[in-house]
Amino acid sequence: MTELWFGIVSVMLTMFVVMDGFDLGAGVLHLFVARSDDERRRVLAAIGPHWDANEVWLLATGGALFVAFPKVLASGLSGFYLAIFLVLWCLVLRGIAIEFRSHVAAPMWRAFWDVTFAVASILLCIFFGCALGNLLRGLPIDADGWFGLTLFTDFSTHMPVGILDWYTVLAGVYALLALVMHGGAFLCWKSEGVLLDRCRIIALRVGLLVTALWPVMTYLTVRVNPAMFDNFASRPLAWACIAIAVAGQAAFLFGLLRGNYRNALLGSSAFLLGLLAATAVSVFPVMLRSAADPALSITALQASNTPGALKVALRWWLVGIPLVIIYFVIQFRVHAGKVPAPRQGEGY
Repeated sequence: MTELWFGIVSVMLTMFVVMDGFDLGAGVLHLFVARSDDERRRVLAAIGPHWDANEVWLLATGGALFVAFPKVLASGLSGFYLAIFLVLWCLVLRGIAIEFRSHVAAPMWRAFWDVTFAVASILLCIFFGCALGNLLRGLPIDADGWFGLTLFTDFSTHMPVGILDWYTVLAGVYALLALVMHGGAFLCWKSEGVLLDRCRIIALRVGLLVTALWPVMTYLTVRVNPAMFDNFASRPLAWACIAIAVAGQAAFLFGLLRGNYRNALLGSSAFLLGLLAATAVSVFPVMLRSAADPALSITALQASNTPGALKVALRWWLVGIPLVIIYFVIQFRVHAGKVPAPRQGEGY
């Protein structure tokens, strides 16, 4: 049951990255591919029906941790206190920027919220990448299972560590590039004309950069967490996940080159899914790795709730997850096709 819930939490977190990742990436590209107010409203209209629902996956992941691994949630929330507040502020600013930009027709007003939206999206991509980098590098967990993180120390990956060091910053930048690639594929699927052409060029260039940097980030990850590679080499499921990521990246690149933008989006989704799934398989059962002493790491087996509680939670999850899937299927069917700019006074 513990292994099952580790998988459920991993799947829900991966769904957040895949689903919210395309509108985060679109937010980053917002200022670069859209040159006029009409084009920027098209970008916002493309993600408008999706962005708030996609963020619910993050809340659902927190809820799954609460019922299945409460010790991990308690330790993580306290240790990442500063980082969580930074993330919350950026999430709030993105929502405000989307909703407020067209309340006033003044160019300065709209330009201010456009910049706010793009900057908040960029920071969120980097923050989420840094968070994953912290989990892979390790945390200063003490004997009682608690830790605290300053923003940075000496930028090394050795104790004492902070939120930012050379590895976590690079992980944040790589996450930014990967989500820009993903968002570019989504905008190619939803846009047309010159906006489509700009999105395609940027998505292709960033996608090639993500492909080239993938082995580099893999090497750096193994350097800061050698045990992860040992687990990966002995677990066939991890190899299958990497195969999904490779196939997804190939589908993304060929989809862009051939003008099949739905396949490109599905490919970038498969790349993110495969990469994160391989990471989860490789680190299991560790959920919060200790940078000071591996024996102090918090594992799924140590932190899981009682078997009875996990069984009750699973019953409710099995009721809820089909409803979520049905909702997203209906949402994408209702909002299928290319997106025109809303008329003045109709939002965005």
